[in-house]
Amino acid sequence: MSEPESLSELSDEYRASIPSDLRDHHDFTWYLEQLYDEPRIARSAHQRVADMFDYYGTEYDEDAGLVEYKLASEDPVADGENTFYGRVIHESIHEFVNKVKSGARGLGPQKRIKLLLGPVGSGKSDFDRQVRRYFEDYTRREAGRMYTFRWTNLCDVIPDQDPADDTVRSPMNQDPLVLVPEGQRRTILDDVNEILDAPYTIRNEQSLDPASEFYMDRLLAYYDDDLETVLENHVEIVRLVADENMRQAVETFEPKDKKNQDETELTGDVNYSKIAIYGESDPRAFDYSGAFCNANRGLFSGEELLKLQREFLYDFLHATQEQTIKPKNNPRIDIDQVIVGRTNMPEYRDKKGDEKMEAFNDRTKRIDFPYVLSYEDEAMIYRKMLRNADLPDISVEPHTLEMAGLFGVLTRVEEPDASNVDLLQKAKAYNGESESDEVDVRKLREEGDAAAEISEGMDGVSPRFIGDEIAEAIMDSMHRDRAFLSPLATFTHLEENLENHGSIPEDRFDTYYRYLELVREEYRERAIEDVRHALAYDVEEIRRQGEKYMDHVMAYIDDDTVEDEITGREQEPDETFLRSVEEKLELPRDRKDDFRQEVANWVSRRAREGESFDPQDNDRLRRALERKLWEDKKHNINFSALVASGEMSEDERSAWIEALIDQGYSRDGAREVLEFAGAEVAKSEMEE
Repeated sequence: MSEPESLSELSDEYRASIPSDLRDHHDFTWYLEQLYDEPRIARSAHQRVADMFDYYGTEYDEDAGLVEYKLASEDPVADGENTFYGRVIHESIHEFVNKVKSGARGLGPQKRIKLLLGPVGSGKSDFDRQVRRYFEDYTRREAGRMYTFRWTNLCDVIPDQDPADDTVRSPMNQDPLVLVPEGQRRTILDDVNEILDAPYTIRNEQSLDPASEFYMDRLLAYYDDDLETVLENHVEIVRLVADENMRQAVETFEPKDKKNQDETELTGDVNYSKIAIYGESDPRAFDYSGAFCNANRGLFSGEELLKLQREFLYDFLHATQEQTIKPKNNPRIDIDQVIVGRTNMPEYRDKKGDEKMEAFNDRTKRIDFPYVLSYEDEAMIYRKMLRNADLPDISVEPHTLEMAGLFGVLTRVEEPDASNVDLLQKAKAYNGESESDEVDVRKLREEGDAAAEISEGMDGVSPRFIGDEIAEAIMDSMHRDRAFLSPLATFTHLEENLENHGSIPEDRFDTYYRYLELVREEYRERAIEDVRHALAYDVEEIRRQGEKYMDHVMAYIDDDTVEDEITGREQEPDETFLRSVEEKLELPRDRKDDFRQEVANWVSRRAREGESFDPQDNDRLRRALERKLWEDKKHNINFSALVASGEMSEDERSAWIEALIDQGYSRDGAREVLEFAGAEVAKSEMEE
């Protein structure tokens, strides 16, 4: 969408986003016709929210048994501004949606609080906000439309009706079906469910709210119980669109001062301006402004829910199990909403151990929102942060965000029990980088969850802390006229500010410093690999060696011969050559057959999909070939120039700088990594 040139154009754009029939009104017969044409307009809140997740698109990961919902994975409405990364997060979202869909079918979760539990900065608040924003958008669309009603011309019939209340909107934004007596309503719903194409059945057993019931009784008495005349003369059907700012079908409730909590914040209170007109006990003098009232037909979001006093939480017992609220000095009122709560670990531990909270806990369905456990996914969080900000003209060097993410992940995963896997290897395995088929990621996850207090990833350093230090490192680089941000600068800021962050316990400082050293060493290895790549990399040679390797592997597996490149004669597979590649992965001889079969299967699968062989697309094979190429070419490199930079002219260095730039480095960043890792490469090779 192009940027509006004027306020009037901006207003036009805003109006275009509003449903065309938002200000229209219709009679009850029109609504029934709409209902028989599209029964989904009468869905419950759980059914509408469940359909919303599917409406924006899904992708199913068959191997993981996981559905990714595009409103979270792609954020199509906001063009990717608020996307979620990490399999563990999408597992949580998948679990949340499953509970909503179970509630849509009436299986029980519709009577439960969906409690998002996680450490600070894990994304639970962002996800909750995303659901509310998409629900607003969905109800503006044809697929998500819903309707309510308003009473009109009341002063014509009710003598003491305030002229200001001649037209009154349904205080609870109820579905128009509640205007029909329950027996007739069941008949209508039986009919529409026959034509409904959905995995659920539409039900509505609600009673009118007290004010609407008052109007209905007075009008029926006036018209001798002629409901048809009441509906024709005094009811208008209007479109209902969720809007959090208007407190309409979406409501966010935030705890305030514990000493001044009042249940009326949830259930509504007397409208004192109407008491003088109607009297205190009159239902017309009640103000339906409580959070549960405003959220009806949509979403109730309770922020830091467990910070509420125990007595204040009792209102949630009836709101969930019975789906009613009980305002002070008023009858029970039926509600229909998806109740979502959010809380952090300390409050959860406190309430979980409280025996007096047993009833509340029993009405809660917990969904864990852990930290991301894949460091590349964690890097995507920081990348999104930078993408959504006014980033200065600065280059973020390769490995910077990934190494920051690796530090975060190391603080969140449990030490592995397996003797063949250390903490760093476990973090890499979670990132899909296992060098050995013997590493069972599923087993590592199960052991980690068992070792953690609740589950793995529910403790550790917050992405907010790391993101803040990345931001500080960027600004510090700008102040020092460094037009690039490197891992080395980021490590410095993380180390200097670790003890200044309030959410990191003091007894973890030494452990986290140790993790930073592990990350520094990992970056050193990667920087060395990048420099080696710059010094000796040759795409065509990698491809040629890869094709040769696969020719010999296939001949080995098929017990066949292979044509010699020089003589053209048939020969046995070259075991020496094969092992020269495989040893670069430190692959033992007794594991060679497994690796060769794995690569052969990969090539066959690509062939079936119509894709040609390219060793660059297989990480393990690519690394092995690159390392072999390094062994073959390193004898022709002037390492003494790397050790003593003064002996190297700018012309000698320029080719290596350009090669690093091709890998994504800035020119100044390439110089830094060449100085940092080049000398390490040279020293190790000269020592050999």
